[in-house]
Amino acid sequence: MINILGALIVSCLTTFLSIKVIKPFAKNIGLVDIPNARKAHIGEIPLIGGISVFVGVLVATSLYLPESQMINLYLISSAMLVFIGVLDDKFDLNVSFRVVAQSLIAMLMVFGANIYLSDFGDILGFGDIKLGALGFIITIVAVIAAINAFNMIDGIDGLSGTMGIISVLSIASLYLLAGQTDYIALPLVIAASLLPFLFYNLSGFSKERRYRKIFMGDAGSMFMGFTIVWLLVMGTQGEGASFRAVTGLWIIGIPLMDLCSIVLRRLKKGQSPFVADRDHLHHIFLRMGFTVKETLLIISLLALFLAGIGILGELFRISEVTMFLSFLLTFFAYNSALQHSWKFTKWVKKIKGNANEV
Repeated sequence: MINILGALIVSCLTTFLSIKVIKPFAKNIGLVDIPNARKAHIGEIPLIGGISVFVGVLVATSLYLPESQMINLYLISSAMLVFIGVLDDKFDLNVSFRVVAQSLIAMLMVFGANIYLSDFGDILGFGDIKLGALGFIITIVAVIAAINAFNMIDGIDGLSGTMGIISVLSIASLYLLAGQTDYIALPLVIAASLLPFLFYNLSGFSKERRYRKIFMGDAGSMFMGFTIVWLLVMGTQGEGASFRAVTGLWIIGIPLMDLCSIVLRRLKKGQSPFVADRDHLHHIFLRMGFTVKETLLIISLLALFLAGIGILGELFRISEVTMFLSFLLTFFAYNSALQHSWKFTKWVKKIKGNANEV
C-alpha cells in the first residue's frame, strides 16, 4: 500500500528546499529571465521552478512509489526533457533542435514504456477507431503538441502551475471514479510539488515579496506538458483504461484550444507555428484591461469548467460522440471568439469605462 500522505509531504518539502538551494545560484549561471519587448516583468527572475518541481517529483516517486519500468522510464524521459528545457532557458535553442529532442523523448515513451494511442474510442458513432501502427506517429505528434501547448500558455504569473494542478487533479479524480486508487499517487505527487512553486511564482503579486519570485521556465512548462500527456495516454488506452480518450480533450481543454487556435492563426498568416507573439488567451484578457490576477482567475475558472464537463461526461457515461462533437463546437466558438477578440476588447473597455464614470 502506497503511503500517499508521506509522498505528498516529501514532494512538497523537497520542491520547497530545492527552490531555496538552487535560487541563489540562478543569476550566477545565467538561468534568469530578463525583461524585453515581450516580457514586462521587473528585474531578472530565476528560471528554476521546473527544475525544483521535477526534483520534488523524482524524490517522492523514488521513495514511495513501487519501482517499475514505467515509472523509471517516465523519470528518465522527464529528466531529459528538463535538461533540454534548462538549455533552452539559458541559450534559447533553435526550434528545430527542440522539436527533434521532444520527438526522441516521445519515442522513448512510445517504444520504451509502450505507452501510446491505439484507440480513439467511438467518437464518430461508427464503432471504436483503432489506430494500429499509425498510433505510434499520432502519439509522438500528441506529445510534441502537449509539450508546446503548456509551454505557450506559460505567459503570466501562476498560469502554467494552475493549469498543471487542474489537469493532474482532474486525472486523479478520473482514476478515483474508475476505482483505480493505486494510480492516483503520481498525479497527486505532481500537484503537491507544484504548490511551493506557485507560492514563489505568485509572490510577484505583492510588492513587498517580489524578491521571492521565480518562473517555471521552459524546463518546467515542457515537463508539465509531457507529464500530463503521459498520464492521459496511460489512463485512456489498453484493456484496463480508466477513462475514455475523448475525456482527455476536456481535461487539457484550455492549453489545447489555445495551441490549436494560435497555430491556425499563424499558418493563415503564413507564419511559423513556433513564432512568438502576444495573441494568446492571457494576452487578450490583459488587452481588455483585466489585471494579471483577474486574468489568472478567469482562465483558471474556464479550465476548471471544461475539466468538469469531461469528468461529468465520464461519470454519467455521456456518449463519446456527444462529448467529441461538443468539444469541437466549443473549440470553434473559442477560435471564433479569439479571431474577433478586438470586438470583445472594445466592448469590455467600454463597459469598464462606463463603470468608472459611475
